[in-house]
Amino acid sequence: MHFDSMSDFFAMGGYAVYVWSSFGISFIAMLWILFSSMATQRRLLGDIKNKMAREERIKEAKKLENTL
Repeated sequence: MHFDSMSDFFAMGGYAVYVWSSFGISFIAMLWILFSSMATQRRLLGDIKNKMAREERIKEAKKLENTL
């Protein structure tokens, strides 16, 4: 499709509402997925860190238990 001017491009042959809203919805969905994935990764890494720290505390407690 060939456009004569930028206003023709933005008008999209009379279908601008449908075209630009679909682009906007797609962009928002991709941002949502990106931030959701980042939050999930941050939460999982925190859970792993907490679990490793807990296991280390348990190991240290077992060492102290054997000295009594």
